[in-house]
Amino acid sequence: MEKRIYNEHTGISYTLQGDYYLPDLALPEQENKPIGLWGHRHLCYIKRHKKVLYTNLLTSGKLNSYLADIDEQAEDMFSRLVKQIAEREGVTEQLKADNQMEWVAQMNNIRSQAAEIVDHDIIYN
Repeated sequence: MEKRIYNEHTGISYTLQGDYYLPDLALPEQENKPIGLWGHRHLCYIKRHKKVLYTNLLTSGKLNSYLADIDEQAEDMFSRLVKQIAEREGVTEQLKADNQMEWVAQMNNIRSQAAEIVDHDIIYN
């Protein structure tokens, strides 16, 4: 028996493993971009709730770049929301200088609000 065969109809080569021919399949190379907190959250979500999307992205080699894009979008939206909410509620550098504890409390509240919006609009969507 031949160690390797090639099926011209499917374009797949096979290698003999014991008594069976197994296809020589490999995932395509992925671009390795860094993924932050938002990207990891979205990865967990699509693994649990959108398995077809996850599998398609994984097998096409686009998962890493997709998650990096989601992470970038979410981080941009989060930063923009924190700035806008802080301006709207009057949380300024002057408040930070006058009353640091109040500024920290208000900024934590603003960051929580912004994180909820990003989670709803991008991460768990």
